[in-house]
Amino acid sequence: MKIRSVLTALALVVAPGVAVVGTASHAFAVTKISHATATQMFRDVGVTWSSSGGCSDRNNSTCTSFDQLNLPTAQGAQTLKRATGCALNITGGTETGHASGTYSHWNGYKLDYGKNTCVTSYIKNTFAYIGLRGDGAPQYQSGSGNIYADEGNHWDVLYYNCGGC
Repeated sequence: MKIRSVLTALALVVAPGVAVVGTASHAFAVTKISHATATQMFRDVGVTWSSSGGCSDRNNSTCTSFDQLNLPTAQGAQTLKRATGCALNITGGTETGHASGTYSHWNGYKLDYGKNTCVTSYIKNTFAYIGLRGDGAPQYQSGSGNIYADEGNHWDVLYYNCGGC
């Protein structure tokens, strides 16, 4: 059976809350979580969140939403909080208004964190500098492969996995 046929069959039987993401040769299942589940996970470890609009509507760019966040992304935030011991405030989630693409905020792979000295020092002293992103943002890569981009006033973090959870 061809790979594409297998993927099509898999997509038809995937459980609710799971999306199949990837190319024909690199497909994998991603568990999506609700805003309520994500906020409880963040509360459990002391991660805070804020939005300029004081809201959580995924379709409003001034809100900070976690609806349809990938489970490993939420776990990655927990891992970062536990590893650093720093105050960690999420300022961007899955809401509209971010750049598009497969590994995007909208698709549940990214979170934005407010910058503070503790988090910035941890990232720069622990992760490997891997050069500038296309838009000029300096990037650092964790041992697990997640990428932290310094966008000036916040960290834009791409979670491929939970970071060692």
